[in-house]
Amino acid sequence: MHRRILAPGALAAASLLLAIPASAASYSPGAPGIGDPYYPYYGNGGYDVSHYDLRLQYQPATDELAGTATILARTTQDLSSFDLDFLLDVSEVRVNGVKAGFAASGQHELVVTPKSPLAKGTQVTVVVRYSGVPSTKSAYGFDTWHRTPDGAVAADEPEAAWWWYPSNDHPLDKATYDVSVAVPDGTQVISNGLLQSTSSQRGWTRYNWRQNKPQATYLTTLAVGKFDITTSTSEGGVPVVNAYSKDLGDNDGAARASVERTGELVDWLSGYFGPYPFSSAGGYVPNTTTGYALETQTRVYYSPRQFANGANTSVVVHELAHQWYGDDVSLKGWKDIWLNEGFARYAQWLWSEHEGEGTTQELADYVYASHPADDAFWTVKPGDPGPDDQFDIAVYDRGALAVQALRNAVGDDAFFAILKGWPREHAYGNASVADFEAYAEKVSGKSLSGLFDAWLFQPSKPTAPAFRAAVAPVQPKSWKRIEATNDVH
Repeated sequence: MHRRILAPGALAAASLLLAIPASAASYSPGAPGIGDPYYPYYGNGGYDVSHYDLRLQYQPATDELAGTATILARTTQDLSSFDLDFLLDVSEVRVNGVKAGFAASGQHELVVTPKSPLAKGTQVTVVVRYSGVPSTKSAYGFDTWHRTPDGAVAADEPEAAWWWYPSNDHPLDKATYDVSVAVPDGTQVISNGLLQSTSSQRGWTRYNWRQNKPQATYLTTLAVGKFDITTSTSEGGVPVVNAYSKDLGDNDGAARASVERTGELVDWLSGYFGPYPFSSAGGYVPNTTTGYALETQTRVYYSPRQFANGANTSVVVHELAHQWYGDDVSLKGWKDIWLNEGFARYAQWLWSEHEGEGTTQELADYVYASHPADDAFWTVKPGDPGPDDQFDIAVYDRGALAVQALRNAVGDDAFFAILKGWPREHAYGNASVADFEAYAEKVSGKSLSGLFDAWLFQPSKPTAPAFRAAVAPVQPKSWKRIEATNDVH
C-alpha cells in the first residue's frame, strides 16, 4: 500500500473541495461574448433572456436617463457570474431579489456576480438600477445615441441597446418587451409594438409600449420628442402607427407621402411573404442628422434625409420587407446578413416591377452589366462579407442578384413558395444562410449548392447566361430611387 503525501497547501485545498458540493466545481463565469466571430464581445454566454421590462424617466433638456431594467432569463450553464452589455452608470443589481456584485469591464461589459451561484436551468430575475447621460458615452470610438432638438433617438445596427438598457445584445437572444418611459408633459415617446396606456402626474407623462413577439435587441427603438402621430388600419387589418417630428421642415411632406403608405405596402408585401407577423406596423421620422433608415421592429426608423429629394416608397418597401426577413426571422450570426439585406433589396425590385418601372430581371441585367469582372464589387462575398463589408453595397445588390439567380434556377412556382414559406418555417426564430440553402433545396427539389457558392461565397463575377451583359446597360426607371436607399439598413 502506498501513501500519497500532500503538501499542507494541497491538504487545505482538498479540505475546501470536500466542503463544497461536487456540482459546485462546474460553476464558471458566462462568456463575455455570445460567440459571433464578427463581434467577439457582443452578446453574452450562459443565459437566455425571455423578457425585458424597462421603466425609465428621461429629461430631454439635459439628456439625463434613469430607471430600472428587469430582465427575465434562464441560465444555460452553471454560472458563477455573467455579463450584460451596458454603458450607463449602475447603482444596484439584484439577482432573484438579492443584491449582487457588479463591475464594469472592457469597452461595454457589466459583470454581475450573484451572491449565490446559479445552477443551469434556473429561472432568473435580474434588476438593474441605473442612470446617466447617454450622449456622453461611447465604445469602440463611436456612439449610437442621437440627440434631436427636442429629445433623442436610439436606433442603430448592429448595436444600440448599450446606451439605454442592459441586455444580451445579439440577435440570437430575442425577447419580448415592455418599455415604459416618463417624459415632461408635452413630450412624447415612441417605441415598438403597441401603446398600452399613458398617464400624467406632476408634470410628467408616462408612455407604456409593449412588444409581444420576440425581438432582437438592435431592433428595439426609443424616440423622445414632439411628434405628430397618425394611426390607421391597413385593408388587411394591421394597425399602423406613424410619427413625424414637428420640425422636419421641407422634408415633412415627402416623408408623410412615403411613410403614410405603410399599410398599403404591408398588405402588398404580405402577398409575397405571408401574413404580417406582428401586432402593428409603422414608422417614425425624427429630426436627426443621420442618413440611414433601420428596420426597428414594427416601428421603422427613417432619417429625414431619405426624403430630401422627394417621396420614396422604395425605402419604405425595403424596411417593411425586413419585418419578415430580419425581424421575424433573424440571423444566427452577423455573417448571415444576406438573409436580411439581399431580400429587402429584392423586395424593392419587386415593387419596381409592380409600379411598371423595371422588372426584376431588367434590374438584375442592369446591375450585372454595370459591374465588370475586375470591379471590386465582386470581391465582396454576400454570404460571409466580413465585419468591414457587412453593409457594403454588394451585400445588397449582389445579394439581390443571388435572389434573382435562384428564381431563374428553380422557376417562379418554387421561388415564390420559398419566399413565402421561409418566414413561416423559422417564425420568430433565427436562421443561417446554410439553413436557407437547405430550405430552398427542399422546396424546389433541386441541388443548389453550386448556385449559392457562386453568388454568395466566391470573390469573382459569376457566369450568368440568364443575365444580359450589355456594354451600355439600360437603366430602369426605378433605379435612381433604389440607388437613393444605398445607405439604409
